[in-house]
Amino acid sequence: MKKLLLKLLGSLALVAAMSSVQAAGGAAPLDSAPKRVHNEAALQNGAKLFVNYCLNCHGAVSMRYNRLRDIGLTDEQIKQNLLFSGEKIGDLMKVSVSPKDAKAWFGAMPPDLSVIARSRGVDYLYTYLRTFYKDDTKATGWNNIAFPNVGMPHVLWELQGVRTAKYVDEKDPHDATKTVHVFKGFEQVTPGKLKPQEFDDAMGDLVAYLQWMGEPAQLDRKRLGVWVLMFLAVFTVLAWGLNKSYWKDIH
Repeated sequence: MKKLLLKLLGSLALVAAMSSVQAAGGAAPLDSAPKRVHNEAALQNGAKLFVNYCLNCHGAVSMRYNRLRDIGLTDEQIKQNLLFSGEKIGDLMKVSVSPKDAKAWFGAMPPDLSVIARSRGVDYLYTYLRTFYKDDTKATGWNNIAFPNVGMPHVLWELQGVRTAKYVDEKDPHDATKTVHVFKGFEQVTPGKLKPQEFDDAMGDLVAYLQWMGEPAQLDRKRLGVWVLMFLAVFTVLAWGLNKSYWKDIH
């Protein structure tokens, strides 16, 4: 009984620690991600961005390339546009980087992204992907508003361009004797291949793909759910009519 109690207390402590970390990391306001999980064109563009920019370091071992047929791609399109290193269309989306090299380069193995949208939320991902800025004090040369001191470099910088973050010191509203570092926006240093709105749209597509990848069957599930609810509604009316007819002559 004592061991069980200690395990329970340990679990509660772990949950509390994780909650405090999430609260600390979630201080930045989040932007609302566009709702495009039902848009095949957006999902296809998101898949292209994912394979070209994310899959070099982050795997998605719960996803096979041939599952992209579900978003309207043919096997030939997948082979021509999304397979670059001799993978087969039925292969899982794995990365070639070794854990040893990843630890040396990034400090840890980059996490698998199979269900990242379900674990972190689409608004967080949309904000995170769009709030990188140049910071020469960091080992990677980059930092992030949504994830301060992030270990990941800005792999999409060619598309977005190079930006710096503007901060000003203001009085702490809770303690007038202290000052706080307040973020006041970005300053574009060099332009990217995409205009700001185009980059935001691209990140919306990428986030939509990550959301779809977390549960590829969600579109069918939701579609089927509508028919189930309609059936239950009709069945309820029939059941009510049968019940009324059965009891009408019984006093």
